[in-house]
Amino acid sequence: MELEKEALPLAVVVMGVSGCGKSSVGAGIAARNSMPFLEGDQLHPARNVEKMAKGIPLTDADRLPWLDRIGEEIKTAQQASQGLVISCSALKRTYRDRLRQAAGGRLAFVFLEGTRDLLLSRMQARQGHFMPASLLDSQLQTLESPTGEAGVVTVAIDMALDDMVALACEGLRSAAVKGGFHAG
Repeated sequence: MELEKEALPLAVVVMGVSGCGKSSVGAGIAARNSMPFLEGDQLHPARNVEKMAKGIPLTDADRLPWLDRIGEEIKTAQQASQGLVISCSALKRTYRDRLRQAAGGRLAFVFLEGTRDLLLSRMQARQGHFMPASLLDSQLQTLESPTGEAGVVTVAIDMALDDMVALACEGLRSAAVKGGFHAG
């Protein structure tokens, strides 16, 4: 089921720890709603990718320039009145608030939530991704659940991809109808 264009937030950030399916779900939401999808990992500075590939967790100082690049992409799309779906871990409330501020308009988050065991099995099965499974625990420790924040739709990851995308789209539509999207 597609989102109604007037109810669609101009930007949707698909968030969660590594291995939760941000890229797949984000691409699915974008395809169902004829919106562009941007892989947030592609915006990481090379030094961040190198650090993570070595199994070294990122610090706030490492993440802030990356978050600002994501914020710029959101802001550019919104200034052009174009929709955008983007993947970004957005692990902390301060990170999400930084993105909300950059948006300057409607912004929604789809939080993909799963158990450590499921996340670990997904990370171990991935081929060619720079993020090693050894960093899962640091991401889970950093994660501040967005539960209770306005404009956040939570989707469990223990189901088929199509079901996850459908639930995310339904949640976004429902939140939009209720006016649940805020710039921050």
